[in-house]
Amino acid sequence: MKRSLFIFILLILVLGLNAQEKEAPRKKILKQWTLSSDFTEEVVLPFDTVFSLFHRYRLSDRYSPINATLGNYGLPFYQISFFDRITDPDKFLYAYYYPLMHHPDNAVFMNTQVPFTELVWSFGAPRETSEQTFRIRHSQNVNKNLNFGLIYDIIFSLGQYNYQRAEDKDFTLYSSYTGTKYKLYAAFGVNNLIAYENGGIVNPADLKKFATREVQVNLGGLNNAKSVLKNRNLLLVQRYTVGGSDASTDSTRKKKTGFFGLSGTFSHILTFDFNKRTYSDDSPKSGFYDTTYISASSTFDSLYFRSLNNTIRFDFTTDESRKFRLGGGAGLKNEIGKYSQIIPTHDTNYADTVKWNRNSNALVGCLYNNIGEKFGWRADGELYLTGYRAGDFSLNGEIIKSFIWEKGTASWTINGSMINRQPSFWYERWGGNHFEWSSNMKKEFRIDLSTAFSYPGRKTRLKFNYAIIDNYTDFGLDARPSQHEGGLSVASLTASKEVRAWKFHLVCDFLVQQSSNPEILDLPLFASRSAFFFEHLFKFKSTNGRLNLQLGADAIYHSPYHPYAYMPATGRFYRQDRVTEGNYPFINVFLNIKLKRARIFVMYDHLNSGWWSYDYSMIPSYPQNFRMLRYGIAWTFYN
Repeated sequence: MKRSLFIFILLILVLGLNAQEKEAPRKKILKQWTLSSDFTEEVVLPFDTVFSLFHRYRLSDRYSPINATLGNYGLPFYQISFFDRITDPDKFLYAYYYPLMHHPDNAVFMNTQVPFTELVWSFGAPRETSEQTFRIRHSQNVNKNLNFGLIYDIIFSLGQYNYQRAEDKDFTLYSSYTGTKYKLYAAFGVNNLIAYENGGIVNPADLKKFATREVQVNLGGLNNAKSVLKNRNLLLVQRYTVGGSDASTDSTRKKKTGFFGLSGTFSHILTFDFNKRTYSDDSPKSGFYDTTYISASSTFDSLYFRSLNNTIRFDFTTDESRKFRLGGGAGLKNEIGKYSQIIPTHDTNYADTVKWNRNSNALVGCLYNNIGEKFGWRADGELYLTGYRAGDFSLNGEIIKSFIWEKGTASWTINGSMINRQPSFWYERWGGNHFEWSSNMKKEFRIDLSTAFSYPGRKTRLKFNYAIIDNYTDFGLDARPSQHEGGLSVASLTASKEVRAWKFHLVCDFLVQQSSNPEILDLPLFASRSAFFFEHLFKFKSTNGRLNLQLGADAIYHSPYHPYAYMPATGRFYRQDRVTEGNYPFINVFLNIKLKRARIFVMYDHLNSGWWSYDYSMIPSYPQNFRMLRYGIAWTFYN
């Protein structure tokens, strides 16, 4: 602890001296983007070098601002906001890790004029219960069109409670070639996620009596229970455009020749996803589980899922420089899925391995229209014609209108979707030492409607969501699959706003949501995350140096509800109606500093723990950490 703090203070001093030197002119970073959900278009992303609220360093909080966790970063979690939750059947095994992973759906590409490198490190003391995160990111161009890059993320968190360690190592290697006619996007991801399972604490009242490491847990040293998830994935997109004309070599955008400048693009999209999950327990008869199907001496459950998807499509578009732009496309997609798991034979110390192949073929397409730069609409969808998912379909639509106001551009969007899909294969088949089921699930039908208003110049965003769901599928009170055959509706309103008075800032994220049937889907009525801080920019006139500082407090709160419980053997959250959690604020105090290209934070996390209550669990039997000092730094190089 002392050594780490000394290194951290020394680093600040070194940076402080550097701040007095004249900063060299910045060279331009050209572009950063991800791909649309159908992998056919580039979606530009801002560079993540934001200083404000840098102490919110967790990747999970960037995906959704409020999450229900098992008390230790790197372990499974789910989003408090219903409309932020991952529901894709193909992501079943890693739905509670997805925001931490590198995956084809969230692959990021860059085009840089100079090599770009970013190092991010954080540490939570003391050492015996520490949490460390590390990220290295590098990208550079071989020429103006060809780029290579990599990202490596590590979360290593020992946890304050026994047998709660998380070891997550996620890596991606990506490349892009963006020529005038031919474009290539490739990304390869490796995700290794290890969770030590303690089954939660035995008695929450012990929090008042003992230090965190002295509190008894349900799965202790006798069990040595552990879940391991391994994911390997590959994305390969190739696009070749015919028609139109070459892009202009000067700054003037020229209209393409031909019929409205029409051009067409042939695409091949390949995605590969490999997943293997294991759960081990050295003492399955210790009393935590009610049943034992395979072995009374040890548990080693294993299941496997592999998918290979190929899509061939043709898309057309009129000239982008024209006021009226029309585009669309269609294609065919083939999905090859392979599932495997051990299943009980109900003979002592014996299990069998079963494999299933599930293949499907689908028709995909889209149509869009932009009228000028301020109005546009888009519709896309897919229909499964044959195979395992025959009859599944999705249809999505979006209308967007932009406004040029005094503080910049504002936008108003209206979205709608209709989905009919088969629930994940694992809802129907499961085998292990403690759980076994076989069932036939009906297709889940869902209609979503939403509208959002965004005005970045005023740092304001409002969004309303509404969903109607038939055959809602989750895990019931017995920790086994459950399907509600009646209708279920959910509505939510989210608001984000920053208010400034002189040098004082208030940044708020609010969520109000309601389910029509709390017995099936219970949600907190209200949730918020707010930060109040003082910000000041110190200027050193003699050296032209700058130091930016933020000092303030951050709070997370949600109203009472029945949260999901957690089952280690399956790695799934499931409904429970015994325990109510919420009505407790988690308060942090923080100091953020920016010196040149370095961003630094020091934070006391959960400062108020134990002050007036010990009811600080977001998941039953899994309390959050006691107060902890955290600090971190991000350093960016591009010269």
